[in-house]
Amino acid sequence: MIHQQNDRIAAPATPLGTAALAVIRTSGEDCVHTLAALTDRPESIRRSPGGRLRRAMLVDPDSGRALDDVMLGVYRSPRSYTGEESVEIYCHGSIPGVQEILALLYRKGFRAAEPGEFTMRAFLAGKIDLTRAEAVQEIVRSRTARGHEMALHRLGGSVEEAINAVKTDLVNVMARVAVQLDYPEEETGEIPLPPDQILAARKALEQLAGSYRTGRLYQEGVRLALAGRTNAGKSSLFNAFLKEDRAIVSATHGTTRDYIESAIDLDGVPVTLYDTAGLRRTLEEIEGEGIRRTTQVLEAADLVLYLVDGTEGLSGEDTDILESLGWVRDRAVDRTEPPVPDRLVPVWNKTDDPRCKHAPAGFLPVSAVSLHGINTLVQTILARVTPETRVAESTPVIDSLRQRDLLNRAVTALEEVERGLTRNVPIDAIALDLQEAIHALGEITGEVSSADILDAVFNGFCVGK
Repeated sequence: MIHQQNDRIAAPATPLGTAALAVIRTSGEDCVHTLAALTDRPESIRRSPGGRLRRAMLVDPDSGRALDDVMLGVYRSPRSYTGEESVEIYCHGSIPGVQEILALLYRKGFRAAEPGEFTMRAFLAGKIDLTRAEAVQEIVRSRTARGHEMALHRLGGSVEEAINAVKTDLVNVMARVAVQLDYPEEETGEIPLPPDQILAARKALEQLAGSYRTGRLYQEGVRLALAGRTNAGKSSLFNAFLKEDRAIVSATHGTTRDYIESAIDLDGVPVTLYDTAGLRRTLEEIEGEGIRRTTQVLEAADLVLYLVDGTEGLSGEDTDILESLGWVRDRAVDRTEPPVPDRLVPVWNKTDDPRCKHAPAGFLPVSAVSLHGINTLVQTILARVTPETRVAESTPVIDSLRQRDLLNRAVTALEEVERGLTRNVPIDAIALDLQEAIHALGEITGEVSSADILDAVFNGFCVGK
């Protein structure tokens, strides 16, 4: 992905599709001058200061044909997103129109930008560190307002600041080590290293690494499957979660022949909700295929809500299916409730019906029709999928496996430092472990990076970002 820096690049920053407006981004050396020549107001565009909008007609100089009446956002180096000269083209959002403009740019000295190349250039120009660069993509991928808020916090520098604060402390400790290495003890006397400072640094990094589960939860979300026998009320509960009549509800058994999925937001957690075919023994080919697909969905789900029709009670077939999901009917004599696996929530549905029987221990009583018990069900779901320790609103949260692994590497190195101090390990060995921790933190922010690392980070970006 590493091309010659400052060559001119262009790419759409908005998806191709019918819309009022589309945005095409360009960046690189002589970007303004080159693009100005493709308008009916070249001198006005060339002389434009940065941070200005200019209206112009884009014209194909080879044919003299006008392509579109556009607005041009002119940015001058270094006060641009990439740190280079840059122009953003705001054109009408027709697919043929956008494609025609891009074709003209590619013929006249621009090349198609690689995924994430604009943000990579911003990083290489020192406009942002690597944690902020990753946050850009995390904002784009956000599925809920809470996930967007967390990613925006990272873009604001919360992770970078936390990393740099720890790294500064470790560099200060390293300076003490360097003094002892450069000037032997007989010349300067032994300079004690601060174990409390090293311990505090390790705990801060452990806390940041531990936030990864929270970060991934609010970005990637969870898969939640509704399961149960036919007519247990799965489709009604599916519609209740969606607050719309998406799934067909019928008293006829086997109405749902295949699974339906939809995205919902549960208290900021993005959830992919699956309404599945009713589980029962059948010789009917199409329904049997639906049940086979349901089994696949249940195996892949992070959480399964198993619904039982409370008016019919717990059948032998229900028990068999629940046990296949890890539920055990009988516990030891000194226990009263059946054990429930973390990924299973037994639900006793149709409590609004006068014929509904009393819910057995371990089942949540709900009504998908009257919504009785739905709030308790939602809180149970959230309790199962969210980390045991909730992070405060202002606490930095990471959503990058790369960052988590490097944080763990730094923590391991600091544990070695602590062991070395208690065992009176030679100072040069402690120096190596300290340097390893500092190096790992430098990789997180991008102070220490290679072409392979940068490719791994930016290749997952959208084109035009």
